[in-house]
Amino acid sequence: MEPTQAISEMEMAMEQAVEYMGKEFASVRTGKASPALVENVNVEVKAYGSKMKLRDLAIITTPEPRQIVIQPHDPSTADDIDRAIREAQLGFNPVNEGKRLRLPIPELNEERRQEMVKRVRTISEESKVRIRGCRKDAMDAGKKMKSEKVLTDDSARDFEGEVQDITNKYTKKIDEESASKEKEVMTV
Repeated sequence: MEPTQAISEMEMAMEQAVEYMGKEFASVRTGKASPALVENVNVEVKAYGSKMKLRDLAIITTPEPRQIVIQPHDPSTADDIDRAIREAQLGFNPVNEGKRLRLPIPELNEERRQEMVKRVRTISEESKVRIRGCRKDAMDAGKKMKSEKVLTDDSARDFEGEVQDITNKYTKKIDEESASKEKEVMTV
């Protein structure tokens, strides 16, 4: 393996960790309606005899800032979707209108906001753990290249320095996005 290849693979993996964090952040309630709050709910559809993600069963829209509307592709699945949302304990009480469901988004109280901030911090920390794992893999690759004489002592030191600089860049990015999400959650 070449040093540039190891660096680019590490950067791609770190970028994926940050993207994953962004997707997880989208599922954290901020008091505003967003399809991401419910799209990954697993729905057991009795008519089909299987479990499916809500996003695969319905069109999810936000016609108002505090409301989500779920329009099932097959109206017979509305009761299954209703049950799944209630069982997911997201804090929503769906209004089943037969052919569609409405989810009024309740105002977040201070206690619930603090829980959401904890969730944001947990997601952020999980992302940092992924980043550190990527860093470790790259450092191990550097040691292997050094033992195989692909890198000299000086170039191995430079390689490790570059790996650390990139790690610091992505860790800072995670911290910034996390602080931004925490601020968004705490804004009334």
